[in-house]
Amino acid sequence: MAFAHPEYLVSTDWLAQHLEDPDVRVFESTVFLRPRDGGGYRVESGRAEYESGHIPGAGFLDLQADFSDNDQRLRFMMPSAEAFADAAGRHGISESSKLILYDRLGSMWAARLWWMFQSMGCKNAAVLDGGWRRWSDEGRAASTAEATYAPSTFAPTADLDRFADLAEVSAFVESGGSCLINALGRDQHSGADGGRTYGRAGHIPGATNVPAMELIDPDTGLYRPSKELAGMFAEVAPDKSQRVVTYCGGGIAASNDALVLSLLGYENVAVYDASMSEYAADESLPLVVD
Repeated sequence: MAFAHPEYLVSTDWLAQHLEDPDVRVFESTVFLRPRDGGGYRVESGRAEYESGHIPGAGFLDLQADFSDNDQRLRFMMPSAEAFADAAGRHGISESSKLILYDRLGSMWAARLWWMFQSMGCKNAAVLDGGWRRWSDEGRAASTAEATYAPSTFAPTADLDRFADLAEVSAFVESGGSCLINALGRDQHSGADGGRTYGRAGHIPGATNVPAMELIDPDTGLYRPSKELAGMFAEVAPDKSQRVVTYCGGGIAASNDALVLSLLGYENVAVYDASMSEYAADESLPLVVD
């Protein structure tokens, strides 16, 4: 079977042929989450790795510094449309740019920015299938030169339905009939990790588990074939028109699930932006350990 929206991914072959196109904007978006002693993560920009060698002509988007609402307590929260547009314009991205995003860690960071740009009306945004790993494994050219995209104007068209909040998730829990998908790993979903990362163990009641990292073929770094991906979501979300909310720890892995659902043709997908960083911190909210 074919993807319903294959345009959301581009291959390394396609990118190599279109690097010089005037409307193409290529950006790396790698972020590292370094485990802290006692639990939790420290956020580290992937800029140093980018500067050591990247796809020729690519710039670097710093998710935490430039594309998050840093006035909020939680990390990686979606900024206002105005702040987002300002950051995009400074990097030479307009709402009509052919924006290609990639990272070095299984595409979830690229997927996060893809989801954000799509939510702001940049409909030509796509993720590089296989990311830096695929590009470098194929022996393609690398560069240490910074991108030289001229500043632009980004006119946002915000689609607020692409993000869910605690009120919507809580309503799903109370209804018992929600389609809520946890993109975290299986031990985090079951509670076997002891809640080391987000303070409390388990998953939101009613949630099913489709780990974001299982969407990627470990041997190639590419997204799995469309038929395999469709099978992973078929039972948990059989109706492609129903509301589906994905979550994780902070809306990153959840964006990878959301990207794949969009590739498959699901029409009403949202990312719970604050995810377990917000939910698990409120001890009055129920979690399930199994």
